[in-house]
Amino acid sequence: MSDVQASMLERGRRARAAADTVRLAPAGTRSAALTAMAAALRTRAGDILAANARDIDRARTNGMAEAQIDRLALTPARIEAMAAAVDEVAAFPDPLGVETARWTRPNGLDFARVRTPIGVLAIIYESRPNVTADAAALCIRSGNVAILRCGSDCLDSSLAIHEAVVDGLSEAGLPEDAVQLVDTPDRAAVGALLTGLDGTLDLLIPRGGKSLVARVQAEARVPVLGHLEGINHTYLHASAEVGMARGVVVNAKMRRVSVCGSTETLIVDRAAAGRLLPAVAEALIAAGCELRGDAEARALVPAMRAATDEDWGHEFLAPILAVKVVDGLDAAIEHIREHGSGHTDAIVAEDEAAAAAFLNRIDSAIVLWNASTQFADGGEFGFGGEIGISTSRLHARGPVGAEQLTSYKYVVRGTGQIRP
Repeated sequence: MSDVQASMLERGRRARAAADTVRLAPAGTRSAALTAMAAALRTRAGDILAANARDIDRARTNGMAEAQIDRLALTPARIEAMAAAVDEVAAFPDPLGVETARWTRPNGLDFARVRTPIGVLAIIYESRPNVTADAAALCIRSGNVAILRCGSDCLDSSLAIHEAVVDGLSEAGLPEDAVQLVDTPDRAAVGALLTGLDGTLDLLIPRGGKSLVARVQAEARVPVLGHLEGINHTYLHASAEVGMARGVVVNAKMRRVSVCGSTETLIVDRAAAGRLLPAVAEALIAAGCELRGDAEARALVPAMRAATDEDWGHEFLAPILAVKVVDGLDAAIEHIREHGSGHTDAIVAEDEAAAAAFLNRIDSAIVLWNASTQFADGGEFGFGGEIGISTSRLHARGPVGAEQLTSYKYVVRGTGQIRP
């Protein structure tokens, strides 16, 4: 057995040992830990920024694209936002022990379905160091224990953030092993997590690129909560108002191009393409977006490059947008079903019947009407943060916050009943 494997098995044992303590800790204790974490993030901001600078220097030396560096970079404002998000999770209603249903049978047995933690979670993520704080906070809020494995490109930043997490746990009297961060970039650590660490893991959550998620789903020996690509569409229906269309599309693509909620394909109704597309394209180009369109789109906006077959269904994570002109609502839905990832899709329309049909027929985790796809975010949903956007159809779907990190058990109360 390698040193990495032995170390990971020991992490699993320590996590399992901490799980009961965290599960049984009062809500107030877990809230206090989160409040202390947020305070420690602010206190340690200088150390976190210094660590992040090392990660960024290394990333640039290794030729990382600037869009990816934006996902990696921390600033004083982003650290404050990270701390504020932890504070918000601390104030979020505690999900544990909540009865989601209760009923009594004719024999007098009282049944209740009650939320309970999942247990020990392994969360594997790549270039976003803020996930370290988000994941820790959501796991503690939901009474779970976490083993975090970040990408090598954000390891220094994540280690510095983890120090703040440990500060918060210690101050509240919770075990430091409740949130562990794998401190080696060795890929063997991921392989060890996929085995389930000798039965100590209950759930794996991959948050990253297509290759990471595909590997985890293919090789994991424990349940996986999947987060696939954000191949998101915004459809401009023939009834769309041009000012709203322009504002929504520019925000959906350009607010932050590197997030999973960014729109990657713009679909325009042929009946209104001449009215809508030139104005929307002008605003996108002015914002620095490269457009790649089909023949009809390029006839209206000659500045576009020609789209290739690979552009449909591609997650650019860059200021690039594919543009498709279609013949109405049915064709738009067909295109999304063929090329989308089931993440987030939006319609801009004044026609309520058309919007209702889109919202009903598109079965993505998140569907929106007259709003930017960049609202695909747990914080925007009022969840206080998220571990990711689940495109799974089982257990949890959409933003995965504290409530979505719980399972349930049945509590049955009787007065001596026996079964005949």
